[in-house]
Amino acid sequence: MDRKPLIILTGPTAVGKTELSVRLAQKLGGEIISADSMQVYRKMNIGTAKVTPDQMQGIRHHLIDVFDPSEDFNVFRFQELAKKALQEIYAAGHIPIIAGGTGFYIQAVLYDIDFTDTDTDTSYRSELYELAEKKGASYVHGLLKEADPEAAQSIHPNNIKRVVRALEYFHQTGQKISRHNKEQAQKQSPYNFIYFVLNDDRKLIYERIDRRVDMMIEAGLLEEVKALMDEGYDKSLTSMKGLGYKEIMDYYNGERTLDEAVFILKRDTRHFAKRQLTWFGREKDVTWVNLNDFEGGYPEKKDMALSFMLEKAKEKGII
Repeated sequence: MDRKPLIILTGPTAVGKTELSVRLAQKLGGEIISADSMQVYRKMNIGTAKVTPDQMQGIRHHLIDVFDPSEDFNVFRFQELAKKALQEIYAAGHIPIIAGGTGFYIQAVLYDIDFTDTDTDTSYRSELYELAEKKGASYVHGLLKEADPEAAQSIHPNNIKRVVRALEYFHQTGQKISRHNKEQAQKQSPYNFIYFVLNDDRKLIYERIDRRVDMMIEAGLLEEVKALMDEGYDKSLTSMKGLGYKEIMDYYNGERTLDEAVFILKRDTRHFAKRQLTWFGREKDVTWVNLNDFEGGYPEKKDMALSFMLEKAKEKGII
């Protein structure tokens, strides 16, 4: 089988994926497919650290600004749209680069995982989100422990989207998602791929996260969230459960002070980065790009990381 080329560039939040993915695309004549569960939403720019037109440097980006915040977005819809984007990129004679930090989305495309479309009936999903709101995330995670202990062990209680997804799958199919995922993980990728995980010293990543949150506040995150609330978007929506939105909504709803909201946002984003690294650590066939393995300051390290990635892509026959 003639396998088409595919490059993946992922890693924890705030590690520097956006800039390097654009530079990689410039070198290769590539196009970027965003594997970010939040940048897909319009009107949500600051809190998602969405790539700006300036940052794109003329490189075509797919799956940015395609849904209204009122719409649900999940791994099934991502896979569907990413496959369509891949066809367009190949037809143009370009190399696709999937860039972003949502590991489950990347896995879905890379191994062409078979999903049962759970979009048809969202009532059970809504019920679970309401339960999480009333009784807490740990209560819903407890339901998963009963239904699928193995899945519960691998999914963090705070990752409510994946907890709900696993329960929903069990509810609709009668099968455990852990067993389904295990079967799917045995599949071979239909692509000639290289899977880069960009990483850095944990302390530096956490410092960058804290700084990024401060910059988001300065850039107008509060105003962005208020404008969304004024349009009628609320915490029941998938989009509003994203980091940066639910915390500021809690502030506006009088549930916590601004200082508390910012503190929680920084803390939970650091926890999210840690969970991302755990996920990527379990993935097979990945090439780690550790910035702290290179000499020099941050810009020099990124230059060396780019050269390293190009060299590895050549070795795999992708370029």
